[in-house]
Amino acid sequence: MEQGKKAIFLDRDGVINELVYHREQEVIDSPFTVKQFRLKPGVSEAICLCRAKGYLAIVISNQPGIAKKQMSLATFNLIREKMTGDLAAKGAVLDAEYYCLHHPEAVVLKYRQNCDCRKPEPGSFFKAASIHNIDLSRSWFIGDNLSDVEAGKNAGCQTVLLGKIKCDLCNLMSERNIKPDRIFGTMLEAVQFITT
Repeated sequence: MEQGKKAIFLDRDGVINELVYHREQEVIDSPFTVKQFRLKPGVSEAICLCRAKGYLAIVISNQPGIAKKQMSLATFNLIREKMTGDLAAKGAVLDAEYYCLHHPEAVVLKYRQNCDCRKPEPGSFFKAASIHNIDLSRSWFIGDNLSDVEAGKNAGCQTVLLGKIKCDLCNLMSERNIKPDRIFGTMLEAVQFITT
């Protein structure tokens, strides 16, 4: 029987692009406008390396901004176009993108639900695996918070947490028994490790 493909799944905000400080709301969050969207250093190179080494590069991201009325669907789509355009300008192409637009406390009622596509639930991984013939046990998920690690584990992937370990995060990982397989400072470092 033919083996399924390998994938490196990627969270979006904080992994592919910089997080944004929103002064009005006093929160650090996703970009709410096209102008706020900026790729993180080394991301294009990392995605090119994924694909050169035989891995699919697929985004799986919770995006509740529309549900919370922080942006419109049109703005969300323009941000996606900016991301794919900026990546393409450096030769990087994503194989697919899966976004959960739901939130259990959504202001926009059509998006208010508990679903299986909102991380840490693994529904988006299973959908991607089915569509692209992916072997999740041979795949990785790179994220920047514990819900990403939990989602990757729930899907049967190996996981990478980006960022530096903080004492509070260590305590939370122990308390919730959620530990990444590896921790790296950047996406490029993570992909270099995975693909060697």
